Amino acid sequence: LFFATEKGLVKKVKLEAFANVRRSGLIAIKIKTDDKLIWVKPTGGSDNLLLVTSGGQAIRFKEADVRDMGRGASGVKGVRLKKDDVVVGMGIIKTDKDKLKNYQTLSIMANGFGKRTALGFYKVQGRGGSGIKTAKVTPKTGRLTNAFVVNSESMADKDLIIISEKGQVIRLPFKTVNQSGRDTQGVRLMRFKEENDRVACVTWV
Repeated sequence: LFFATEKGLVKKVKLEAFANVRRSGLIAIKIKTDDKLIWVKPTGGSDNLLLVTSGGQAIRFKEADVRDMGRGASGVKGVRLKKDDVVVGMGIIKTDKDKLKNYQTLSIMANGFGKRTALGFYKVQGRGGSGIKTAKVTPKTGRLTNAFVVNSESMADKDLIIISEKGQVIRLPFKTVNQSGRDTQGVRLMRFKEENDRVACVTWV
């Protein structure tokens, strides 16, 4: 299992460590008081990881860069964050080159903008760096709120559902989200009816 926190810490734990979970639960990761555990995903042992931040940075690194740890460990630095930046997405990238061409980063921003970017634009780096730009963040777009690694082939007939903090919801075909490079702001996917509203979460069906 691969863990990632809001403050950019990552941790890898063998699944066997959770083979015997007590009724009262087990400690899975030691969390610092100013941090939050947001993502836990299974990995295959030779995958790549992509972390995306609200400030529009992304870092791709090898799973092997993170050693196996015990349940009580707090993890190591996955990405170096600037002041007030946080991680908003973690994606698992399978390293099968034949399938990799179909994978993209889906980025959604607070003011309703979004885009898709091919994973070929993201080179593999060492863990713990500041990464590269994945989106042009401006007052118009707002900061990133959600980011995912998606398979465009399997998502072709899916619909995105975007929900705002004030309860507004929109459903639109995934294929209508434009593809563009890393240093772009994307296109508007959602307009808000209430003032000071922003994107809260995204899913697909």
